[in-house]
Amino acid sequence: MQRPQLDEFIKRMNPESVAIIASARAATRSNDTHYRYRQDSDFYYLTGFDEPEAIAVVSPSKEQKFTLFVRPRDPEREIWDGRRAGVEGAKAEYGADEAFPITEFEEKVGDYLNGATNLYYRIGNGNADLDETIIHQIKRLRTLARKGMRAPEAIIDTGTIIHEMRLFKSPEEIEMMQRAADISAEAHREAMLQARPDMKEYEIEALIEYIFRKSGANAPAYTTIVGGGANATVLHYITNNETLRDGDLLLIDAGAEYQGYAADITRTFPVNGRFTAAQREIYDLVLEAQLACIEMVRPGSRPQDINKRSVEVLTEGMIRLGLLKGDAETLIKEEKYKQFYMHTIGHFIGLDVHDVGRYHIKDESRQLEPGMVMTVEPGIYIAADTKEIPEKYLGIGVRIEDDVLVTEDGNRILSSKAPKQVEEIEELMAKN
Repeated sequence: MQRPQLDEFIKRMNPESVAIIASARAATRSNDTHYRYRQDSDFYYLTGFDEPEAIAVVSPSKEQKFTLFVRPRDPEREIWDGRRAGVEGAKAEYGADEAFPITEFEEKVGDYLNGATNLYYRIGNGNADLDETIIHQIKRLRTLARKGMRAPEAIIDTGTIIHEMRLFKSPEEIEMMQRAADISAEAHREAMLQARPDMKEYEIEALIEYIFRKSGANAPAYTTIVGGGANATVLHYITNNETLRDGDLLLIDAGAEYQGYAADITRTFPVNGRFTAAQREIYDLVLEAQLACIEMVRPGSRPQDINKRSVEVLTEGMIRLGLLKGDAETLIKEEKYKQFYMHTIGHFIGLDVHDVGRYHIKDESRQLEPGMVMTVEPGIYIAADTKEIPEKYLGIGVRIEDDVLVTEDGNRILSSKAPKQVEEIEELMAKN
């Protein structure tokens, strides 16, 4: 059946226009082997079709509004690579009004472009061959103007429509994001239960990703970060090959992808199950900032203001702890806090872990609205070689991250099942 997202997309298009949206390409891993295929998020959002070498053409003014060009069935290739939907499956299973083999696209695309007022297409989106084909066809139509042919007057990025649609999650999408968050939270809990000194970071990574797949997730939504000790001060540490040491903190940034939708959760906890006094001081400050910012996630709030609040709370705390010296207002103005807090408070999340959607409208930070989902993830990262700070804090990295849905009357923390209060963490780890 046709997807409601596609119906809404058609409503938002100029009715005399045409849209062309391509699938993701298969990515080579090495020589003749490939990475596990992951569909382009925009293409998947509109069509639900999860195969490579496919193109969707959407023509609101035509009787056949939704056309798919796909790989035809091929019994020999399907023995090696698995079943294909084929031309008939594109119609029967995915609601296409018409479908053709992908090899016929170049021959037919001119017919769709001819007479269209606008072309909705993401030019420069990594498919140079398709870009060239479309540009060639537009040029050809221009040369045939005297014969009554008419090329599109403008090319408009499909993201101007699709990405605003994707920003607001439907109840069905929220359900899938909640499932992704629940699976991820279970993995974080299990990591807390199993972690102990002398384990390797990759053992924890393997455990987390085992739980993802065991629970029905497609894959990790991004490369899992498992950073013990000073590795936690590297924001995108993914080597995950060091030994966990007694007395160190362990930062895990890991989220599952379920039915295409991502979770993104970070938890930081002591490898031996007990925070030291210094670790808890940093941890409590980060948690204080996170809770203050989550409170602000509600309709009418602006991400820019939420980020500002995180900077204020963390900067004031850094002064208390002796990480920074001076007046908070001046330190914030001079961005001195960035020595220990380098990123912003969060990002939209959905089909992509760093999801689409504009953060600013007419040069102003946009207001949050019900149906948006964003992460809230303050952190403090103190490199082991930092000078002129209390020695007890050296090599401590803490980030706490949750996925937060904006609701009509406030918010809902999708990732609430992952423990983050100190007492809750220590009590759970005592069961190890």
